[in-house]
Amino acid sequence: MDNLTRPEGTEPEDLHIGRRAAVTMFFAGYAVAALAADAKPIRTPDTGLTIEEALIPNGAPNPLPAYVARPKGSARHATIIVVNEIFGIHDYIKDICRRLAKLGYVAVAPDFFYRSGVNLAAISDFKQIMPIVAQASDEQVDGDVRATTAWIKQQSFAKAGAIGITGFCWGGSVVWRSAMVNPDIRAGVAWYGRVEKLIARAGEVRAPVLGLYGAKDQGIPQDQVQAMAAALKAAGKTGSAIHVYPDAGHGFHADYRDSYNAADAKDGWARMLAHFKAHGVA
Repeated sequence: MDNLTRPEGTEPEDLHIGRRAAVTMFFAGYAVAALAADAKPIRTPDTGLTIEEALIPNGAPNPLPAYVARPKGSARHATIIVVNEIFGIHDYIKDICRRLAKLGYVAVAPDFFYRSGVNLAAISDFKQIMPIVAQASDEQVDGDVRATTAWIKQQSFAKAGAIGITGFCWGGSVVWRSAMVNPDIRAGVAWYGRVEKLIARAGEVRAPVLGLYGAKDQGIPQDQVQAMAAALKAAGKTGSAIHVYPDAGHGFHADYRDSYNAADAKDGWARMLAHFKAHGVA
């Protein structure tokens, strides 16, 4: 595995951060607030990959940290931004990046909660996590996604015009908004992201989005999911679609949680890859 402070290969002193710090800025382990006692999460090796922890300029006093996984070599690849759940960047999100990199993508997972200075994945109490998550406003997060796509376009390993975005739970909502406000996004896949505030904005969706939802999700009512699907259809957004799994609940892709549904997670993953390929993120 190659561990670099940033993909361009600059020296650690250029970023005012030591190499040891640069490769340990994200949580080692799974989010303790949601980790199942009997979890057997997928662990993707990093053989054949370059793993980097980049610092992305975003106009803030401290740049945006991001976990990056990509195939080794100098070839250009399509890029997928991976948006975390409320727990930030922990081993599940990092493994998602490695899975995508094994398939030939560059995967970039920005740490949208870094401004708090708190490692959310290490907190066991949801009541402590949620106020910190709430500090990341839609405008701030959308700006960080724009900074990320601008950074991706500057990288020698990124294929021009082929940027997608996928996100889980909290990150699913980010996917929907990014498809509305970020012209660099070619396609998106939202895993059980809340839509109640976005239904009225369905006509703003510019990049096609595939929404993957569970019918047994206790946090995202099915009437809202169906209303979003109807709003997309009414707005003529034929490239976007919503698929609902009858037996799945919230977090059905999260293989470290009790909510994990292996069959639906596998099917959703295949649908995600097909969606990206169909819309030029390949």
